[in-house]
Amino acid sequence: MMAIDKPKSISERSIKSLVGGVNSPVRSFKAMETPIIFAEKATGPYIFDTKGNKYIDYVMSWGVGILGHAYEPVVKAAISAVRNGSSFGLATEREVRLAELIKKNIKSIDRLRLVTSGTEACMTSIRLARAFSGKTKIIKFDGSYHGHFDSLLVKSGSGNLTLGIPSGEGILPAYTKDTISVPFNDIATLNSAIEKNKNEIACVIVEPVLCNTGVVLPEKDFLKKLREITLKEKIVLIFDEVITGFRLGLGGAQGFYDIKPDLTCLGKIIGGGFPIGAVGGKKEIMELLAPIGPVYQAGTLSGNPVATAAGIKTLETLNKNDNIYGTLEVKTGQITAIIQEESAKLNMDLTINSIASIFTVFFTSGKVKSHKDALRADKNKYAKLFSLLIKEGILFPPSAYEACFVSSAHDNSTISKTAHSIKNALLKIKESK
Repeated sequence: MMAIDKPKSISERSIKSLVGGVNSPVRSFKAMETPIIFAEKATGPYIFDTKGNKYIDYVMSWGVGILGHAYEPVVKAAISAVRNGSSFGLATEREVRLAELIKKNIKSIDRLRLVTSGTEACMTSIRLARAFSGKTKIIKFDGSYHGHFDSLLVKSGSGNLTLGIPSGEGILPAYTKDTISVPFNDIATLNSAIEKNKNEIACVIVEPVLCNTGVVLPEKDFLKKLREITLKEKIVLIFDEVITGFRLGLGGAQGFYDIKPDLTCLGKIIGGGFPIGAVGGKKEIMELLAPIGPVYQAGTLSGNPVATAAGIKTLETLNKNDNIYGTLEVKTGQITAIIQEESAKLNMDLTINSIASIFTVFFTSGKVKSHKDALRADKNKYAKLFSLLIKEGILFPPSAYEACFVSSAHDNSTISKTAHSIKNALLKIKESK
């Protein structure tokens, strides 16, 4: 059972100093009607809160922890780096090494620029696409989230969906008038939008697997057709692989589906748990960036020496372990199979979307292949699942519109415990009708 906060708890203090008590909306657990969990430490597949509770973690810092929390070689690399200085404001060899590792695995990238966050990577990619194409309008997909950059907060996912925040609040219409949002997996509507804005579309930005409206997979040939259309219309194709990069495989989603975008946005795993982002792609586009070209981007902490040290060790580990992605897929399959089997036994309306080491549970019947389908799912039932699992020591994402992440640290015992807890939770949800 969860312990009860004492008077003047961290929760009470946080509300008085932090907006909503948190520094990122989804951490508020508001949609789950559960008190904020304040993490104290984490190791392997486990996370511990400030009340002494221990959870098997499937948030994994929203996908970062592919090797588990506090993976010792990464910890040692970060400690060694910080002892030599945490920030220089000068270039380092580690930035070069991390860039080389990324290029080695993601074949569409000729040149890249390290930044500090996924939001900054996506923002920079849009600026580059407009400069390269000489056009202004951009196309994104409903329910996708590319960071809190004004031009991209149109029909966005992630925290906006969880909290029901209108994407346009506080954003000037001038910033979004050139942004067009269309349904994912809908080539006909995409073609129509391009035709209506002939020769005005600078780029199409897409999560090749939607992860911020829950996991939604591209239908057969969707990405291939998207690539064909953008090439034909001379539109820059941007893959936002902040989540899928090095999560679906060493080559990201583009390697998994064998598609080469013009630009790629990365983050999360490439920093080994430290803040980082990257945008990379074709040389002729990337070299529009200063100091070579006229597109300006700069950052004091870009390519931070501690983040790059942790990122290098993470990518080196992934490259050396040939079986890691196959093993992760098997573990994920064990969990999703249990959920599917149990929900079928209970005759529950439940759909699971999964790929590699990520999955989402949707309490709805039928396929979930778009943002609209995801919104059809029963949020209240997911909240019940979340609350029941918390009591069992299992931490799922505190949002019906996020992904669960499996790490190499999740072993047979944690998978077994998770499966048992999910069975109990689904039965209780069924009986609560």
